[in-house]
Formats: sequence, C-alpha cells, structure tokens
Amino acid sequence: MREDGKISVFLLDDHEVVRRGVHELLSVEDDIEVVGEAGTAADALVRIPAVRPDVAILDVRLPDGSGVEVCREIRARDESVRCLMLTSFADDEALFDAIMAGASGYVLKAIRGNELLSAVRDVAAGKSLLDPVATARVMERLRNGGAEPDDGFNGLTDQERRILDLIGEGLTNRAIGERLHLAEKTIKNYVSSLLSKLGMERRSQAAAYVARRQAERRRD
Repeated sequence: MREDGKISVFLLDDHEVVRRGVHELLSVEDDIEVVGEAGTAADALVRIPAVRPDVAILDVRLPDGSGVEVCREIRARDESVRCLMLTSFADDEALFDAIMAGASGYVLKAIRGNELLSAVRDVAAGKSLLDPVATARVMERLRNGGAEPDDGFNGLTDQERRILDLIGEGLTNRAIGERLHLAEKTIKNYVSSLLSKLGMERRSQAAAYVARRQAERRRD
C-alpha cells in the first residue's frame, strides 16, 4: 500500500469495455487508484514491474497467453504484487493453475461491483479469496495426483531435474533460461522431454509433482 494509504491496482483484460468498466468502478473509490492497464500478457509483463501495484487484476484467458502465466512470472519477480484472477466461467484446471502460480484470489466476471471492491481490498490486505473447497481439491491433487515419486524420475537427466525444480518454483521458460543461461526454446524442449518421461501433459502437473516430492521429503 502506498504512503497515502491508497491501494494501487493494475488491470489486465483483452476487452477494452471490461477494462473501462472495472476502471470506472475502482476510480470512484477514495482508497483505490488504478495505476496501469494492459490488453495483452506481453504488455502486462512490461508494465506491471514498472508500476509495482499492490494488486494486479488479471484476466485468465488472453489472446497471447494466460493471466495465470503472467501471475506466475510477476510473482517470481516481485512477491509483493498480489494477483486477483478474473474469469468468465469457473474452470477447475485454471483454478488449480492459479493457485500453483501464487494467486491470492479467483473471481468470476459476473461478480457484483461491491464484491469486486471488497475482493481488491481483501487481497491488498494479504487475505486469500480462494474458495476453501476448491483449495482442498488442489491439495488433494498435490497429495495424490501425477506420477508416483520414482515413476519416470530416475530417467531424467541432471539438467531435466534442475529444470523440474525450477518449474516447481513457479518460473517460466524464459526465467529458467535466464537462470541457466540457455535459450528459451532450449528450455521448452527440455520441458517437453521431462513431461513426457514423467507421463504428464501440463507444467502445472510437474509443479504439483515437485511440491509433493518436497512434502514427502520433509515428512521423512
């Protein structure tokens, strides 16, 4: 929160009408200020770090990517930015991905104006708006989903294991490439290979797999 006590908010939605509506709703509030907008994931990844908002309201589905990926990358750079995912319809897979990316909330666009205002204030205050039942489903997937600990893991190369760990940290292919000094395309190939060896299709499954392995090691 800024020194003047206002909550700074960034809006990401590919529909200008939606952005305008949310902007107008937020702007009339004395304790909230919209500090930036974007219509694409690429623009958001440039603009959000520049303004460092307290809350980023992110549309889940975008023409050039996903608000979930934006959340994951922004949170990897700056954990002080809290992400509130905004979507047109409920989707368990997207909710799972949002939780794994570190989102603080997940709300439908059908939400009432006063409820969205409350959501922004709650998220800015550090509260989680994730539905307990949905979160429980995700934790169950972390415990039981994906492959068994050694199913395919022993077949991974050392580099693939390093990349798997970084996926578990929530890093994007670009961020992993920068960390390991490799091209993003090379990382993409490694990710495809390790997912295949683990019998998985999505990087969110790999992230859940890493989290479960780490939890099991802590218990041991």
